[in-house]
Amino acid sequence: MRLRVIGLTAIGLALILIAVVFYRNSGRGNVPLVFSPTQAIGALWHQYTLTYLEPGTGRTLDKQRNDITTSEGQSYTMLRAVWMSDKTTFDQELTWTKNNMQHKTGDHLFAWLFGQLPSGTYGIKVDEGGNTTASDADVDIALALVFAYSRWQYQPYLGDARDIISDIWDKEVVTVNGIPYLAANNVEKTSSSNVIIINPSYLNPAAYKIFAKVDPTHPWNQLVDSSYSVIQKSMDSPLDATSTVGLPPDWVAINKATGAITATGRTDLTSNFGYDALRTPYRLALDWVWFKEPRAKTTLQKMKFFSDEWEKNGMLSAVYTHDGRPNQQTESAALYGGTIGYFMIADPAHAKDVYEKKLVYLFDPDSNTWKQDLSYYDSNLAWFGIALYNNLLPNLTANIPDAALLK
Repeated sequence: MRLRVIGLTAIGLALILIAVVFYRNSGRGNVPLVFSPTQAIGALWHQYTLTYLEPGTGRTLDKQRNDITTSEGQSYTMLRAVWMSDKTTFDQELTWTKNNMQHKTGDHLFAWLFGQLPSGTYGIKVDEGGNTTASDADVDIALALVFAYSRWQYQPYLGDARDIISDIWDKEVVTVNGIPYLAANNVEKTSSSNVIIINPSYLNPAAYKIFAKVDPTHPWNQLVDSSYSVIQKSMDSPLDATSTVGLPPDWVAINKATGAITATGRTDLTSNFGYDALRTPYRLALDWVWFKEPRAKTTLQKMKFFSDEWEKNGMLSAVYTHDGRPNQQTESAALYGGTIGYFMIADPAHAKDVYEKKLVYLFDPDSNTWKQDLSYYDSNLAWFGIALYNNLLPNLTANIPDAALLK
């Protein structure tokens, strides 16, 4: 009798469990019971297209800044579209970007700022310097185009990429004492200033290695070397602080005569580790994941400050001064999306904890979106971080023969 009761109880419990699972799934779209990275980045991509892409045009809207559009925003959307194999969205983004933000004369680069003008019409915000380029966006758009060619084998993508890549070198790379550096924009090369403004988070060594296959007429591997040099020297130098804790800064300058790395001397272009610099560990992690570049790993290992902060506080502040003082008491989803690259490569013992508590935690599998509204920037970088951690940001040219990229 006792055995029979136990058996019935087990059957009853099983039926209850089935009923619970059925209830969770009924009428609510087959809600997953566990976090799936592939499902999450797919769902978040779909939600992003609904939230931040203008219906009918595909223009990427920065809704926290009066619906402006930046070349950076277009580049992120194009990269995400090609990684998600969403050709329809990619083509829409490419067409709008070429028609509305690409320079019409002189080069194939992109104006950085588009939005509503004082007249009420929409266009490049020239009065705010909007026709100037942002070199990181130009690099990312070109990289997205090379990836698109590799994925879909449509030759015009490669032609567009090659035009942009060549103009990046001609208009945005500045040579100092025989060494090429990627400047922040296309103004620095012809500026009368004695320094060149550089944003270390714009530097993308992994992309330059791919560009070297597409554009062998320029020494892209020299730009790989100078990029690591700039990042490492800017981390080692106190810049405008009294000391350094080894964080990459948002902005630096290079003296045109000596090649010395200095602070910019401008209050709007600080040496803080903040909303720009958080992309540096992400970009270096890509170079390690794609190419096993030893300098990527050793440079990331020098950012041990992040591990110390995590052990001490269980969190990272959104902004730090160059000498390691929190400059904001808030946290940033974008910062965790960027710094997960550091933890993955340099501190795997803490990486899972940071990933689960600060990135996975943001996703709600019941609604298939973020638990709370994220800004355009936070949404992008958090997505990149989740995808990077789960090896879902492949180098799409890895299996393409070099000869195919030279067609």
